[in-house]
Amino acid sequence: MTKPYSQACENNKAPILNKIRTYLTDKEKVLEIGSGTGQHAVHFAKHLPNIIWQTADQAMHHEGINAWLDEAKLSNLIAPITLDLNHDWPVTEKYDAIYTANTLHIVSEPLVEKLIIGAAKHSQSHSHLFIYGPFNYNGQFTSESNQGFDAMLRARDPQSGIRDQEWVVSLAKKQGFELVQDHEMPANNRLLVFKR
Repeated sequence: MTKPYSQACENNKAPILNKIRTYLTDKEKVLEIGSGTGQHAVHFAKHLPNIIWQTADQAMHHEGINAWLDEAKLSNLIAPITLDLNHDWPVTEKYDAIYTANTLHIVSEPLVEKLIIGAAKHSQSHSHLFIYGPFNYNGQFTSESNQGFDAMLRARDPQSGIRDQEWVVSLAKKQGFELVQDHEMPANNRLLVFKR
């Protein structure tokens, strides 16, 4: 099959890697929630050979992710598991870090909560949680482009939309995650870094 491709992933993979790698020097296993096309997973696993990178997404995305994985042939990159936030996670082990990009504004608020609860359940005691994407601050959009993006999201699915950073931080705190860094990223995105 033709590999799925996201220009946004291509644009943001290097800036994200530059930020997360400093937190992963002593980590061994990372779970990526919502691997999408698989582009991030391949890029990160290639540049972080000390990390076992576990991809995960809904079953409909597996073929595309596997197309990227098959081409990359990286021994530290693991085929996707089926992870649907509506259901229990099909993993029993705990991870040193959990990473998710551009998921919180796609799923509903109840599923954002389930994502963070699941991340806590499947994290080691000193794990990191990385959340990348657009956020609002004090209920306000950070740019006109984000406001337009939010309107498009809500027109397509009223349950989706850009989330308030303060709300996400409070959800994470309830699960034992403290915000350690809020990085400004290109294209009006942020990278929230939490630690248990």
